[in-house]
Amino acid sequence: MTKLDDLYANLTLPTKAKLALIVLDGVGDLAVKDHAYQTPLEAAATPNMDQLSREAIQGRMTPVAPGITPGSGPGHLALFGYDPIETQVGRGVIEALGLGLELKPGDVAARANFCSLDAEGLVTDRRAGRIETDVCERLCGLLASKIKQVGSAEVIIQPGKGHRFVVIFRGAGLEGPILDTDPQREGLPISKAVPANAESAGAQKAADLINAFYEVALPILKDEKPANGFLMRGIAHQPNIPTFQERYQLKPACLAVYPMYKGLAQLVGMTKVEGPQTIGEQFNRYLEIYDDYDFFFIHYKYTDMHGEDGNFEAKKKAIEELDQALPILLQKRPDVIAITGDHSTPCPMKGHSWHPQPVLLSSAFSGTDKLERFTETGANLGSLGIFEAKFLMRHMQAHARMFDKYGA
Repeated sequence: MTKLDDLYANLTLPTKAKLALIVLDGVGDLAVKDHAYQTPLEAAATPNMDQLSREAIQGRMTPVAPGITPGSGPGHLALFGYDPIETQVGRGVIEALGLGLELKPGDVAARANFCSLDAEGLVTDRRAGRIETDVCERLCGLLASKIKQVGSAEVIIQPGKGHRFVVIFRGAGLEGPILDTDPQREGLPISKAVPANAESAGAQKAADLINAFYEVALPILKDEKPANGFLMRGIAHQPNIPTFQERYQLKPACLAVYPMYKGLAQLVGMTKVEGPQTIGEQFNRYLEIYDDYDFFFIHYKYTDMHGEDGNFEAKKKAIEELDQALPILLQKRPDVIAITGDHSTPCPMKGHSWHPQPVLLSSAFSGTDKLERFTETGANLGSLGIFEAKFLMRHMQAHARMFDKYGA
């Protein structure tokens, strides 16, 4: 912990406050000529967020640092108040947790995906034509039935969606991170597993196991079409980080649909609430568990998905769908509510970006910026200004009256 974290911890007071963080994944966007210089958030009809805005303050958040484009992992860890530079988590760990797998000390997890190889072993399609989930499940079952151990390590294989799956190597003295075996483009062979830190004996041991796994796994897949190979990324062990409840003295719950976001929440000790598939169902489940938790992380994927497709109208509609469901949550309005994104996903860029995402914060002690709507333009004028996303939780705690006075 930093000296600043220690200070926050020493100032923290017990509270019965309820805090809710609603994340419209990738909601931030760019106002461009093609859409009359409006963003999807500005073009959307959002009467419920508009009403909330009149009783709130706004600002914008730098997801990591100026100019740095975050992945979903760093973006969400920052929202949860963890420094995304100091707290680095491999994608394999996140995917494994999201699929409901338990990671133990000595586990190294990899996010894998099936690929296509030619007769010389060169990658011809890094995603094997995006095979269907049932094909992935069959192939994972085939590998799992034939490979239960490599060297001294147990091997655990779990299918995900489409062409993706997770491999866990469980053994003594293993560490990550390991460099990706994905060559990142077609026409190259699968890369050898190499430790990111050449001085780490545990990482070298894990890399050797991964290379040995390839030696036995690839012959099993050689006659499969189109998925006769696989690539690994984000190969790492689970970091030892303080839980969300330890940091903030709040009992947290996660309401998310996609495995990755459940995994990120589980990584910091949030309880995953399973079942809801739509934002309306997520908000209804929030009402049901309201008395059991102090903090609610509610994740909404579709703004990011449509941003990556460059589909302005679909992103606008997704924002409107969340807004229409918002009154469900407001039936039990939390003491502090924040609405934001984990990063921006501008439609013109069809991907994540470094642009600060807008944030709205409302509580009995927030006052108001007298802004009629929650938009990027309005957020530019808000009293929160531009701040690093890792401080959002501290703003929320302050508005819940969770901090004692500092100094005399």
